[in-house]
Amino acid sequence: MLTITVLDISAPCALRVCKHSPTCFHLELSNVPFAANQSQCSFTMFFREFRAHREKEKQDLIKNLKNIGNGSVCPILKHTIPFGIAYHHSGLTNDERKSIEEAYSAGVLCLLACTATLAAGVNLPARRIILRAPYVANEFLKKNQYKQMIGRAGRAGIDSAGESILIVQEKDKHLVQDLITSPLENCYSNLLLELTKGMQSLLLSLVGLKIAVTPEEVNNFMCSTLLGVQRELLSKDKSLSEIIKDGLENLIEKGLLKGRISEEDHNSKCTLTITPLGKATYKGSVDLAYCNLLYRELKKGLEGLVLESNLHLLYLTTPYDMTFSCNPDWMIYLRQFNQLSAAEQKVVDILGVPESFIIKKASGQAIRKNVDSAVVNRLYLSFILYTLLKETNMWSVSEKFNMSRGHVQNLLNSAASFASCVLHFCEELEEFWVYKALLTELTKQLTYCVKTELIPLMEVAGVLEARAKQLYNAGYKTLAHLANANPETLVKTIERLSRRQAKQIVSSAKMLLSEKAEALQEEVEELLKVPADVPGTH
Repeated sequence: MLTITVLDISAPCALRVCKHSPTCFHLELSNVPFAANQSQCSFTMFFREFRAHREKEKQDLIKNLKNIGNGSVCPILKHTIPFGIAYHHSGLTNDERKSIEEAYSAGVLCLLACTATLAAGVNLPARRIILRAPYVANEFLKKNQYKQMIGRAGRAGIDSAGESILIVQEKDKHLVQDLITSPLENCYSNLLLELTKGMQSLLLSLVGLKIAVTPEEVNNFMCSTLLGVQRELLSKDKSLSEIIKDGLENLIEKGLLKGRISEEDHNSKCTLTITPLGKATYKGSVDLAYCNLLYRELKKGLEGLVLESNLHLLYLTTPYDMTFSCNPDWMIYLRQFNQLSAAEQKVVDILGVPESFIIKKASGQAIRKNVDSAVVNRLYLSFILYTLLKETNMWSVSEKFNMSRGHVQNLLNSAASFASCVLHFCEELEEFWVYKALLTELTKQLTYCVKTELIPLMEVAGVLEARAKQLYNAGYKTLAHLANANPETLVKTIERLSRRQAKQIVSSAKMLLSEKAEALQEEVEELLKVPADVPGTH
């Protein structure tokens, strides 16, 4: 049973536990008793009881967060965790969030103050949900968002009852009444919202995978999609077949498809084929909005790729879509530029960002020369990634660039993903053969963001950076070392390693080693295989 309570207040809500977002909701467990109207004496006793509740596990959580942060832990969490309270938002790294989620699920933490990062996707049931305002950022809650949030309270099979409390001001009262009584919003196709990621990407994949290779087959396929069923979403100016025709023509114009679309007949049987650039784009999952730009930049890189450091490569693998939300701190920008070597400053020059431009921006002077802001912002993000790979410390880099750890990690994850996309893109284009080996290594560095010698250990399930350092310092320096390790010896040698974790590490290392050996064996067999068409054998 789920009980929903709406509290009407005229003043701003006092439950502003999390300052990072106006949308803050609280998850509470019921394993610690709470009495609201207590005397000062009993209130002190209450806090003592809170501190005593699973005290050792709370200290273990703080130690775990310290290990994740390479010796650093958020002072707020350090203060609140002993009371069973923590926060959860995008400013935390993925590993920090996971530790807090696990501690809450286990009942070590009793209350989480969180933003919409917990609105969906994470299975975190609670007894009581408190929403301090019916807004996500500046937008009023939608019914499906509201249902997602309160649906955590009184989860079937875990609790017999749950409570949901929504705090509202007088001005929002009628909106909240509508919110509670209204039906769920309808689900609509998003294919037309972002053409390059939606409709055009789908059309390219259809032809590339040979699911549909004529305009007629493409039309037939699109009629079976959600968009084809929801024809009312289309504007009155264009029919679905006309939108498809425009999309195919745009792909041909971009050099991603080859073929001819008949002006008279939208259902032409003319065969469409994918070009090498089109194949590289869909195989690399590159956004069609940037595929031609990526190709030009990689082509230009062949003329003078600076390899004294990985800054130039990092720039090429910095995600384009993150440049729009980037607001460089110009003093930090200038400081980072001044720390570059002569070869690295040459990279900045090649990219078209003059030193004078950065100096003028940092000093607040007027800029007469036009410099591409997308390139400037992308280079700034490249500086963050470059510093991160050198220092491999999320805390120090986030402080150096005055950004949250979560934002830095989001950039790192996006760069690792995009580097992998660029690698697959280059694999399909023979002219970019030189990038393959370079990007393979860079993708690994971005994925694990640790010193090179720790990467083989990080491939093992359950091994994070702190654990990898412990293993490396104890003499377990390769995958083979771990695969042949004795779990009992690991438990005695490695601090805070349980027997279950030791067995899992050894088992995972053995599996990885076996997979690598099988892949090499297949390669050997392929090399030794006698070709069927050897001259003179028949």
